[in-house]
Amino acid sequence: MGRKLLTEHINVEGIDTFEVYRKHGGYRSVEKAIKTMTPDEVVEEVKKSGLRGRGGAGFPTGMKWSFLAKPEGVPRYLVCNADESEPGTFKDRQLMSKLPHLLIEGMITSSYALGANTSYIYIRGELLYVLRILEKAIAEAYAAGFLGKNILGSGYDLDLHVHPGGGAYICGEETALLESLEGKRGNPRNKPPFPAVQGLYARPTVVNNVESIAAVPVIVNEGGDEYAKIGIGRSTGTKLISACGHLNKPGIYEIELGLPVEEFIYSDEYCGGIWKGRNLKAVVAGGSSVPILPTELILKTAAGENRLMTYESLSDGGFVTGTMLGSGGFIAMDETTCIVRNTWNFSRFYHHESCGQCSPCREGTGWLEKVLHRLEHGHGHMEDIDLLVSVAKQIEGNTICPLGEAAAWPVAAAVRHFRDEFEWHVTHAKQAAQPGAVYPGAAVLA
Repeated sequence: MGRKLLTEHINVEGIDTFEVYRKHGGYRSVEKAIKTMTPDEVVEEVKKSGLRGRGGAGFPTGMKWSFLAKPEGVPRYLVCNADESEPGTFKDRQLMSKLPHLLIEGMITSSYALGANTSYIYIRGELLYVLRILEKAIAEAYAAGFLGKNILGSGYDLDLHVHPGGGAYICGEETALLESLEGKRGNPRNKPPFPAVQGLYARPTVVNNVESIAAVPVIVNEGGDEYAKIGIGRSTGTKLISACGHLNKPGIYEIELGLPVEEFIYSDEYCGGIWKGRNLKAVVAGGSSVPILPTELILKTAAGENRLMTYESLSDGGFVTGTMLGSGGFIAMDETTCIVRNTWNFSRFYHHESCGQCSPCREGTGWLEKVLHRLEHGHGHMEDIDLLVSVAKQIEGNTICPLGEAAAWPVAAAVRHFRDEFEWHVTHAKQAAQPGAVYPGAAVLA
């Protein structure tokens, strides 16, 4: 297996306590940053590292930090997005529950770099058990002098708070998160102004994902250049992957970016192949919002090159033959999977979670769900297949936030790569509507 930068000590007994975490090198990045580096030097190391946002967008973290406005006498904020709600993604809750001090250390070091004296961890409301773990760890950090006034005698002050959300997927979008944190309904904001200029309480704000912030201590301790040596090209460092579905060994894996997808799926070091000796049919590589790919395109690009677990390789070919690394929610589907049923299930989620602010998303997600329900339950028509593509196109690019795209892309990709299966649901409607019905393949259509 490759290097473990975040999870090396995750199974050490008592690692969730300050004492044990400290014995294993915890909070060294806080000491190094505050005692020997200026805030701008910390930002520069994160830039050098090439770290990209691990929540899904993949935007360079150091560049995002450098956009933060710094008007004199105006408070700045760092907000950690721990509202992990993407179907198929479950890495952040594991990181927070097993290694809470790693996130807290990252929050302190990052807050120092950004000049923030008050920071927040906005956590999914259903994860109250994780919230309690974080609150306990934060109390330990205060007691040890790593939070509060005059941290390590440096004159730098920081207060850190954990805020539970209301369980809305839309609050994973950074501006909806900020609205919710301010006590309002979690509706996304129009941009500009961007959070870096007017974010929380209309003050300059950076919003980063849990995994992104947890990587900062490693970067500060080892140096940005050393971190950048791991991975390939612009995909540097390691990435946590939530692997689930029809795998022999589902779970959370920390991989070095650049690992071949085929090795990740089939090697004993990682997922151990497809369960019950079945064949792989399709993969959703980055959480439910990214395009699904059939076996031949997830293992190799359209040009015949090995597909790698990197931002660039997975997106090779655009959405015609590629997908996205996204949040790392890796869902494997075997030959018994009904693609229509799976796509309908995703669409039910996005229709339910749309905030309703934008008409294309509010109405379009409902149409996608209804048409897919019709096809799955034996009442579909051939024209419904093109209707799905048409509705998806009318949603995409016409909403304030990316939830519209998250609902549209999976549907468009499913029709693009598995159109014959959608057609079978029309031509063999009675059979397809039976519980557990499985599309037998192109041979039956001949």
